[in-house]
Amino acid sequence: HEHEHSHVPHEHHHHHEHRGLQEVIAIIDATDMSAAAKELALKIFDIIADAEAKAHAVEKNAVHFHEVGAIDSIVDIVAIAVCADSLGVENVIVPELCEGRGTVRCQHGVLSVPVPATANIMQRFGFNVRLLPVQGEFVTPTGAAAAAALMTTDELPQSFKILGIGLGAGKRQYERPSILRALLIEDNAQKKKSLNSNALQTDCICQLQSDIDDCSGELLGYTLERLLAAGALDAHYQPVFMKKSRPAWELTVICCEEDRAKLEALIFAETTTIGIRRARMERTVLPRRRDVVHTAYGDVAVKRCLLDSGERCYVEYDSAAKLAQEQGLPLQDIYLAAQLAQKNIN
Repeated sequence: HEHEHSHVPHEHHHHHEHRGLQEVIAIIDATDMSAAAKELALKIFDIIADAEAKAHAVEKNAVHFHEVGAIDSIVDIVAIAVCADSLGVENVIVPELCEGRGTVRCQHGVLSVPVPATANIMQRFGFNVRLLPVQGEFVTPTGAAAAAALMTTDELPQSFKILGIGLGAGKRQYERPSILRALLIEDNAQKKKSLNSNALQTDCICQLQSDIDDCSGELLGYTLERLLAAGALDAHYQPVFMKKSRPAWELTVICCEEDRAKLEALIFAETTTIGIRRARMERTVLPRRRDVVHTAYGDVAVKRCLLDSGERCYVEYDSAAKLAQEQGLPLQDIYLAAQLAQKNIN
């Protein structure tokens, strides 16, 4: 549909109003929904803006969204975020994106499928893509961004039970129905592990390391931000001394195995390193779930972890910092308010 894709300012004879990214962020910020849902909605729109900025070779804040498209996208994205938050789903599996072939008409004219913004998102987040033998666009930038923000893995469990089914149909008329189906599933293996609710969980992760002695601090800082945004579980630098007593930085990245390739590609692209060490590691983690507590200043996202001695609640930094900036308060005041709200719940 013609209003799906955003664009940068250019000369034209139509009198369309446009919304910049900051205006869209302000609209979402002002929406009455939980902190976790708002955080997810902003993440989805940020992914779209990044993809459009790359497609047009401009800064992210220079991207402008057509008014109608912005309204549709905001409604779609907010609905997705609220739904995901309400369901309380922590893991989202996207085995593949099924895209059509040929071209589609949008604000810029006729573009090849997948359109540039969608292709950028597919590349950035390492989606498995299957092209259907059908002419048309089956994956829009909004849909790809939502999948990118939600996806935690692309591998289905070997055995599972279906707890719920959701269906959505597009308006376009194609040779085959344009239907999106989502299944709410329960991993049979995980269910057996969780029969004892206090049981510790184990999984496998990757550790990536590289020693870098010829890269500026600005580039390293930017790389760290991109790694975390791209799905790294954790990332940090520490000072080291290399051969010939050269001061350097050792980059360490912890990630899921399915994210390894795309994060390695990002490190090679953004730093001067010519080699990355990697190791497969096992880890033990506490059972946890995301939640929201209500304070006098607003909602704050928290993480609840289960120990043998009971439940422990951790305030999510990003959520607390954002609320502190909005309210013009010290961050520690937000932390104290969230911790007090948690104690009152208990």
